Amino acid sequence: MPLFAECPEDFPAAATVAGMSGMDYMQAMLEGRVPEPTIGRIMGYRLVSVEPGRVVWRGVPSFAHTNAFGGVHGGWYGTILDSAMGCAVMTGVPKGRRWTTLEFKVNITRALPVGRDILAVGISDHAGRTTAVAHGEIRDAEDDRLYATGSTTCLLLG
Repeated sequence: MPLFAECPEDFPAAATVAGMSGMDYMQAMLEGRVPEPTIGRIMGYRLVSVEPGRVVWRGVPSFAHTNAFGGVHGGWYGTILDSAMGCAVMTGVPKGRRWTTLEFKVNITRALPVGRDILAVGISDHAGRTTAVAHGEIRDAEDDRLYATGSTTCLLLG
């Protein structure tokens, strides 16, 4: 299985996904049995850790991810945090259900230098019958410096 999908056929069939819990799916992704989200290739991050209620992505923003002033675009922070927080929620989703982001918020605490290796950690705070909430952080992989925090509300479907 490719690390990232090259075409829609690289993703598992809907019936296969429906037969897996969110934790099973995330573990399969970590082990390379299902591809990671293609946005990870574009944005320069990949999955490095999965446990119940907690997911970690590792990434490095490149010059291609900068805004008109040469700083890392806020959308980069938001994209990796959305993946981290949403996938943390996913670890608690039972078989036959799925989720989608309803809303998320990002607070950038300091500028992230281009080429800096970071960890984006998502932690699930609560999962009810129809919604779930999580929070996340982007931290320097070497010195643990905080670059951004985030929160999300997800809709549970199915």
